[in-house]
Amino acid sequence: MNYFNFISVRDDKTAITGRTAASRSHHQTTKERTVPPILRSWLTAAIFALGTIASQSFAQTAICYNCPPEWADWGTQIAAIKAKTGVTVPPDNKNSGQALAQMVAEKASPVADVTYLGVTFGIQAKADGVVEPFKPSTWSEIPDGLKDQDGAWFTIHSGTLGFMVNVDALKGKPIPTSWADLLKPEYKGLIGYLDPASAFVGYVGAVAINQARGGSLDNFGPAIDYFKALQKNDPIVPKQTSYARVLSGEIAILLDYDFNAYRAKYKDKANVAFVIPSEGTLVVPYVMSLVRKGPNPENGKKVLEYVLSDEGQAIWANAYLRPVRAGAMPKDVQARFLPAADYARASTVDYGKMAAAQKAFSDRYLKEVQ
Repeated sequence: MNYFNFISVRDDKTAITGRTAASRSHHQTTKERTVPPILRSWLTAAIFALGTIASQSFAQTAICYNCPPEWADWGTQIAAIKAKTGVTVPPDNKNSGQALAQMVAEKASPVADVTYLGVTFGIQAKADGVVEPFKPSTWSEIPDGLKDQDGAWFTIHSGTLGFMVNVDALKGKPIPTSWADLLKPEYKGLIGYLDPASAFVGYVGAVAINQARGGSLDNFGPAIDYFKALQKNDPIVPKQTSYARVLSGEIAILLDYDFNAYRAKYKDKANVAFVIPSEGTLVVPYVMSLVRKGPNPENGKKVLEYVLSDEGQAIWANAYLRPVRAGAMPKDVQARFLPAADYARASTVDYGKMAAAQKAFSDRYLKEVQ
């Protein structure tokens, strides 16, 4: 209710009171209904100023779905966005599947302004009509295979899936080097993977396992058989990022990306190793999009511009992600990665086809494994 409505309501109440209270004089009622002009002007100016401040405060926020501070060093990126652009991005711990489901549920009245998703969820978000085209100023520097031609999504960085291993938590057991190793009884209770029916990294793990064991995007039988066999080792299957649980030793071996393992090793000084399985694995991009009809589109665009800027891409690189813009990876950071010979075992797939196969795999996993 604004100030003028307040005056009107109060006047009505006063008039009613004057009519019903016989003891009040006409002079008293008139006096109560009169607001001195100087006070009216002061209150009007004060309320206008407060409204402006509130509006500016609201306008300096951009809601990002799936920007967890413990994942991919989003914590540093969010702080940098605030410092450089003035836009506050509240941390959000959804995974890709949860973020997409929320956007679909809110389609008629969106809450988010931008979203960060695994590439298959980015493709699906476009199909679901919950994101809209936006081409940032660095559009031409993003390779064609790593962006939607209309601008509905674009890659900001990529990672390689493997084993993030807390060596101390193994308590003397050898570091596993293959997918087959994880099925050995000696690793019972030590393995974790994110839910492949919900989290993108979980689905990436399923595709990687499937490809390595002779399957294809048309045949997920090998992956389903593998997960069934893995249940004998009592795996931990969370839905959200489990970085802290690896550092604490609760999960000794997590199917996760190289950037999280390197961050743990070099920034958090943990005794963590990263392993690219001998049978092979996947390289996958992570993308961002502008939410269709989001409440703060201009602030959302500022966020998207920043994460692709020189400064934003440098933050990803220093967090051991591979920035999408060529040349953003410092040589000293690159030197901390596993040798190129190890990365030669990591490959790409048809991400569009991977997205198309995701629901059928998820349904089968939930029915046959979970």
